[in-house]
Amino acid sequence: MTTPPDVLDASDPLAAFRDRFVIDDDLVAYLDGNSLGRVPKATVERLTTFVRQEWGGRLIRGWDDSWVDLPVTVGDELGAALLGAAPGQTVIADSTSVNIYKLLHAAAGMRPGRDEIVIDATNFPTDRYLVESVADARGMTVRWLEPDLIDNVTVDVLAGALGERTAVVVLCQVDYRSGTLVDLPALTALAHDAGALVLWDLCHSAGVLQIGLDAARVDFAVGCTYKYLNSGPGSPAFMYVAERHVAEATQPIAGWWSAADLFAMSDTYEVAPTIRRMLSGTPAVAGIVAVQEGVRLIAEAGVDAIRTKSEALTAYTIELLDEAGLEVATPRDPALRGSHVTVRHPEARSIAEQMIARGVVPDFRESDLIRLGLSPLSTSFAEVAAGVRVLVDLAAGTRR
Repeated sequence: MTTPPDVLDASDPLAAFRDRFVIDDDLVAYLDGNSLGRVPKATVERLTTFVRQEWGGRLIRGWDDSWVDLPVTVGDELGAALLGAAPGQTVIADSTSVNIYKLLHAAAGMRPGRDEIVIDATNFPTDRYLVESVADARGMTVRWLEPDLIDNVTVDVLAGALGERTAVVVLCQVDYRSGTLVDLPALTALAHDAGALVLWDLCHSAGVLQIGLDAARVDFAVGCTYKYLNSGPGSPAFMYVAERHVAEATQPIAGWWSAADLFAMSDTYEVAPTIRRMLSGTPAVAGIVAVQEGVRLIAEAGVDAIRTKSEALTAYTIELLDEAGLEVATPRDPALRGSHVTVRHPEARSIAEQMIARGVVPDFRESDLIRLGLSPLSTSFAEVAAGVRVLVDLAAGTRR
């Protein structure tokens, strides 16, 4: 028999963190934190202070006060709290798409004589589009993987695509559709054995599990900050470049913020020798401030504790869905899934629209998938139960 949600919430060591977020009382359940996280109350206060005192009070002097260093200092905070990355390898800048573009070019340039980029055909659209664009620009070929929805990219799937022509492998740690968590260390090692570099997309994993980039000897990584980092719509993304690659990585958007002397205004471009070489234009200071608050909240809770609750939330969700006889398109093993659970239903689009009308916000993905995003710091077990109850009721209605 399923444990009552109030009992689960009462024993949840992270339950108090829900009060640290702005909660819309008009909603029955918000189950889309894997697309856009709730806003932390600390971020509201910090941005208010930023506007009134830093921007309003200091004006351009704010750059000398602290703004110039924010992309790197907040990058280091994010790397330490979320990525398992030592200082000097992570920077906050641009969007995920722009950062993938930069790192793809950098990685391909580091493997001259190799002309293939490997990516799965089910990867997130922007990753696929950018791989095709960069391959076309550099005269390279794309080798497509065709993984199973739930098993996703395994060692066996990737092994068959690697060879002497492989320059770069692009993979998502958590599949955006099924929530499958792939084996980052093993897949990275396999690509390295073939002489290739790996670029990891961490959009659906950063903030809900300890990733361990340094330990796995990952080459490059990107991720957004508006999902589990709760940094706001369009908040700037992050880039990770392993220390051993920083001096060699050459990105294609040379701007004044990547120059060795930012304010020299030199006639010639000399690239910075540090991770700052991955920057281009003026950073979005307000956005980075919001990222910093999101990172600090996660660091306070602890990624390991967050991962434990994530596994509990997804297990509870799957238990409720199983009781209702709905098809789950997410791995059963908690070690093999991220922090969202996917339901497959032929009327998924209609059900998702009706759920929203009834105050439950899920996420629909073509053509028959409903994602239930469970953000451990702001999602309660009672909220999950209420949301799934509406989903089950609507799904039952389609069978009448």
